[in-house]
Amino acid sequence: MDTETMYENLKNDLVRFARSISRHEQEADDLMQDALEKSLKEKELVNQPIYKQRAWFFRVMKNRLIDDRRKDQRISEWEEEMDFPEQTLALNRLEMTELLSHLTPEMGDLIFKRYWLGMTSKEIGDQLQVPAATIRYKLHFAIKKLRDILEEE
Repeated sequence: MDTETMYENLKNDLVRFARSISRHEQEADDLMQDALEKSLKEKELVNQPIYKQRAWFFRVMKNRLIDDRRKDQRISEWEEEMDFPEQTLALNRLEMTELLSHLTPEMGDLIFKRYWLGMTSKEIGDQLQVPAATIRYKLHFAIKKLRDILEEE
């Protein structure tokens, strides 16, 4: 049996399993991709019976998910402790609205939810149905853009 045949035989089971253990379709796709990449390094995997191949893929995806959740938890705890320091900017509501208008509506919304409503990246991610890491990534770039704008003025 070759690698391509193995993937085709297992594809439906792997997709179903990945989607059952993950929160989002994107996360399931990431789990699948990671498992497929790792399988390329396991030369003897194609010679195993199909039930062992399936078990190997399930174990790899489950372990990756556990690692990702632990990482998200550590980052979330760190984010809460090491939040961006509040700088004493004397901006009124009008000035702040003007500043946020330089961002895309999505970025402005994220900044508003995080820093005015006090929502965590996990809460925002749950609300928007995207991973918390994606929210942190987007916030990072939104803040960078705001800093650039403030430095220009």
